[in-house]
Amino acid sequence: MKLHHLIEMANQIGEFFESMPDREEAQTGIAEHIRRFWEPRMRRTLIAALDDGRAREAGLTEIVETALKQHRDALVPAEAA
Repeated sequence: MKLHHLIEMANQIGEFFESMPDREEAQTGIAEHIRRFWEPRMRRTLIAALDDGRAREAGLTEIVETALKQHRDALVPAEAA
């Protein structure tokens, strides 16, 4: 899946949760949605882009970036044995 499409989808999720009055709850909701509904390959691609700066360059919003950073451990899939 192309990074641009992943960023677009993540930003749409962020847009939904951004209206919540509790910012921490919104960030948890974003991360939880991505963890539950995105396959591991998609999450790995997004996290790798976050790490090397491509996510921000591709337009990742601040609330999504913060959610990914705060909940990184829950989002990074375990490596296959």
